Amino acid sequence: MTAGRLERPADASAPASIPASIPASAPASPAGRFREVADDDVEQVVGLWRACGLTRPWNDPYADVAEARRNPTSTVLLAGEQGAVVATVMAGTDGHRGWLYYVAVDPAARGRGLGRAAVAAGEAWLRTAGVRKVQLMVRSTNASVVGFYERLGYADQDTAVLGRWLDGSR
Repeated sequence: MTAGRLERPADASAPASIPASIPASAPASPAGRFREVADDDVEQVVGLWRACGLTRPWNDPYADVAEARRNPTSTVLLAGEQGAVVATVMAGTDGHRGWLYYVAVDPAARGRGLGRAAVAAGEAWLRTAGVRKVQLMVRSTNASVVGFYERLGYADQDTAVLGRWLDGSR
C-alpha cells in the first residue's frame, strides 16, 4: 500500500500483499478458495449475476467487472467448482470504508455456505487493504436477503442511499 492506495503489480492481477487466492472462512464451502476473476471467467460471472437477478438494464455488468479489475482499490472474487463459477463478490474501498457488491451464489449451489464464504472472502480482501468497516446495499426488491446479512453481523445503518447520474443517461 502506497499513499493510501493499493498497487497492482504490473505482472499480476492481484494487488500487492493480497494473496491471489483467499481462503474462505466457512469450512463447509466445497469451493474452498476464492480467487480474483480472470478474462476467461467474465462470461460466467456475468451469467451468474443475471441468474441471481443482480443486474439492471442501465448498469453494464461487463463494465463493472472491467472497472473493478482496472482499479487497484477493487476486485471481483469468485469460487469455482468443476470449471463453473458458483459464487462471487465484488469488493472495493473508497478510501474511507469498504463496500461489497454482487454477492452471488448459483441458485443450485445455495445452502452450502458459499454465500457466507463469499462475504468472508470480500471482507478478507478489504481487511488486507486496511479497511476497518465494511458496508453493503440491499435493494428494496431483495429484502428477503437481509436476514442472511444480519446473521453475519451486518446491521441497518439507519441511512438512505441517494444517487444521481452524472453523465445524464437517466
